[in-house]
Amino acid sequence: MQIGLYFGSFNPVHHGHLIIASHIAGHTNLDQIWFIVSPQNPFKISHSLLNEYQRLHLVHIAIEGESKLRASDIEFHLPKPSYTIDTLTYIEEKYPQNQFAVIMGSDSFQNLHKWKNADVLMKRYSFFVYNRAGFEAGRLQPENITILDAPLLQISATHIRDLVKQGKSIRYLVPDIVKEEIEKNGYYK
Repeated sequence: MQIGLYFGSFNPVHHGHLIIASHIAGHTNLDQIWFIVSPQNPFKISHSLLNEYQRLHLVHIAIEGESKLRASDIEFHLPKPSYTIDTLTYIEEKYPQNQFAVIMGSDSFQNLHKWKNADVLMKRYSFFVYNRAGFEAGRLQPENITILDAPLLQISATHIRDLVKQGKSIRYLVPDIVKEEIEKNGYYK
């Protein structure tokens, strides 16, 4: 099976994430998209993160019923912070019957050279890169890199968290079930 790994904090998961995952699932040869919920991204400050199990739960409920989308806690069992190369090595050992590719925005792709073992990542894995405004990836890329023009929404998890703190509505930014769970549990207050 060909599986695309969509790494992120998903703090919280929102419609922008879901549209990208759905578009990539429907417009590539990937059989499934796994949302890899990162407990701690080495490039992000951890104090603003909701607990990883709560974020994983929000992803689970957001994608419920979607056969090509799956939430994964694989990085919860690895040393923190999470490095993509370590996760890929672990996941290949755990699921040797599958082939894995990395899904990322063109903004992250432009910083790939800063990642741990970036040269190994580029040699061993396929990448599905979706363009983000202001960070367009060039069309002339190695054959293991597919550039996609996925429909993008200008939604940020930071903005959603700020709205919650201010007591403002996040309706239409996240699935209703995610909104209800955030409100019920007082997340991001």
